Amino acid sequence: MKLSPKSPLYGALLAASLLTIPAAPVFAQEEAPEASEGEQQTTLEIKADQVVAVLNGDLDPRDVFTAGFLAAVPPAQVTALAEQLTGQFGAAISVEALDPPSGDRAALSIRLERAITRGGIAIDTADDNRISELLFQSFEPVGDTPEKIEAELSALPGDVTAWFGPLDGGPATLALDEAEQMPLGSTFKLYVLAALAREVAQGTRAWDDQIPLTARSFPSGMMQDWPESSPVTLQTLATMMISISDNTATDQLITLLGRDAVLQTVIDSGHSMPGLNDPFLTTREMFLLKGGSADRLSVFQNGDTALRSQILDGIEGEAVSGNQIQAAFASGPSALDVEWFGNGPDIANLMRFMRATADPLAFEIMGIDPSMPAATRARWAYAGYKGGSEPGVLNLTWLLTDEAGRDHALMLSWRNEDANLDATALELLALRILSLPQ
Repeated sequence: MKLSPKSPLYGALLAASLLTIPAAPVFAQEEAPEASEGEQQTTLEIKADQVVAVLNGDLDPRDVFTAGFLAAVPPAQVTALAEQLTGQFGAAISVEALDPPSGDRAALSIRLERAITRGGIAIDTADDNRISELLFQSFEPVGDTPEKIEAELSALPGDVTAWFGPLDGGPATLALDEAEQMPLGSTFKLYVLAALAREVAQGTRAWDDQIPLTARSFPSGMMQDWPESSPVTLQTLATMMISISDNTATDQLITLLGRDAVLQTVIDSGHSMPGLNDPFLTTREMFLLKGGSADRLSVFQNGDTALRSQILDGIEGEAVSGNQIQAAFASGPSALDVEWFGNGPDIANLMRFMRATADPLAFEIMGIDPSMPAATRARWAYAGYKGGSEPGVLNLTWLLTDEAGRDHALMLSWRNEDANLDATALELLALRILSLPQ
């Protein structure tokens, strides 16, 4: 469960791993000095080669980038991001293309051992031609295979599962420990969306139904700060729940639908072990359990469904500050068995269930933030996304439709009881999976 609307790496897939800097002003009207007769490279070509050297750790970022760039992304962060990229895709080999090869701004492609990355570069002619902007927009894996990706997933510390394949019963492209039940984080909100969208499709509710906002949870989100009893539509709640993972919107929908109705959706969708989600928690309940009494948490962890339900009676009304909740998560992973659970086939079943029962607007809501670079998004006719995280937990889930109209699902889950997770590592692997031939 996220504690902020987006993790630092998660506004869009790989956002922080792509050295994307608004940059200090670049003087676009002023041409960079060009090579004199007999010189082999333009200034811009030299700078592009320096990017290769920085990626390989052969050149200090402080010798290459403007002060404005380094203020936004300090040298140590540039080095760390470069190590992550070359760790995934191999060493940078050379500049593949630079168009145009002169001036102060160009499209840039760099060949790595296992991918070609494409983006852009700009230099500041008023600052000794230092690089003021560098943007990697896409990675095109070269010679990648599901087997290579599975091996790298398996090497991550902790437990990692993956499932990627078509929803029409065809063989999975990639499957790693896919039957293991994993904590979903905020990805569980897809079950809430599915329950709501089914009732809308059945005509018992409408997206424009308006209700007062009475639930209160903790971030991620913003609706916890909205005035009590603010009138909101079901479409607004669902959109906030999925697009920015708003916890208060989620709890308001669970309250409206009833936890039993959401659990019934878990069952009806074909979840292999629905009892793991019984009783179906609200986000506030999860926070209060982890941030409250250690004795109560232990009883909940070891109790049966009836005892757990008894513990939840009245817990919603407890007065707990946001600082207390933050403190409960500040020291790393905590009670990762107090969560919502599923595996790759469960999520694939949920996607099939939604295609059969959900009002179509649900898929538009899932597609608001597809959480992938534009170049990857362009490979798919449709991309819907929901992810989830808390310390020690990360889940990435997509519903994808190819140009032939065939639905696919990708679900990656990572759990480590002992340490926080490197989100960029899993996001880069997800990008490689999404780039595999369809």
